[in-house]
Amino acid sequence: MKLSVLPTLLTSLLFSVLAPNLLNLTTPAVHGWLRALQPGAVNLQTITATPANAPLPSALLAVGLFLICLLLLAWFSRQIALYLQFPVYALTRSQDAAAVGLFLIFFPGVIVHESAHWLAARLMGLRTGAFRVWPRRQGKYIGLGSVSVQRSDPLRDSLVGIAPLLIGSALVALIGHRVFNVSIFGAELAQGEYWRALQVLPVALTRADAAIWAYLLFAIANAMMPSASDREPLKPVLLYGLGVGLIYLLLRLPIAPVAAALAFIMPGLQGLIAAFLFVIVLNFVVLSVLFLIRQLLPV
Repeated sequence: MKLSVLPTLLTSLLFSVLAPNLLNLTTPAVHGWLRALQPGAVNLQTITATPANAPLPSALLAVGLFLICLLLLAWFSRQIALYLQFPVYALTRSQDAAAVGLFLIFFPGVIVHESAHWLAARLMGLRTGAFRVWPRRQGKYIGLGSVSVQRSDPLRDSLVGIAPLLIGSALVALIGHRVFNVSIFGAELAQGEYWRALQVLPVALTRADAAIWAYLLFAIANAMMPSASDREPLKPVLLYGLGVGLIYLLLRLPIAPVAAALAFIMPGLQGLIAAFLFVIVLNFVVLSVLFLIRQLLPV
């Protein structure tokens, strides 16, 4: 198995160009949001614009960075899942044992993932059935869990499908800011202090319970991505949304409501970006170790 060059290039671009510029959008309003998430105040870099006054291109760029982070997390999740199975398979020569090993490592994330489906379905009045948390091979993929949910309209089905991503992202942000102070990591990136930003990782892991929280962060972040079946109902919803957006632009309707909506979500989005970047570094370290193990073990 060879690691793709493209995600590496995207990661380099993310940390060297995009992330510092976008994290410089951090404002006093964002400070308040971060202080609500963590015990103590954090001194972040002062900037010139507030989210309410931030230019629309900057807000759209922030959304773009968020989507790039999601893509990188999805790629890391797939690669880590593959490389985690190899040591168990090398020892047992059993694909089933490798799947069980993967399941046990991701167990907290699997519980969050399937519980999010169940909770979203119940909140929207949909019937739920069998709740399974155990690995099962589905063709060339491994399903680590599932929950039976009544089929409904595309919108509700889409919300049920992306519920693990929404709840997982909230938990990643909560753990990242409350336990690991990822806002400091983001602030160092914003100042272009890449080496000092990377040093935040070992410093954050010095607290007594850091290993437990890092494991939970790792398991939740790498199990929160929607599966192929979860994403299926999203296609018509996304196409409909794209069509509405194009009509909006063609009719030259006021852009102010869009800018206001983006300004409203900017503080939370910036907090998520900082947490996601922290997880990407954590995943990079884990994947590097797994890659070395893969090279040392016999095929």
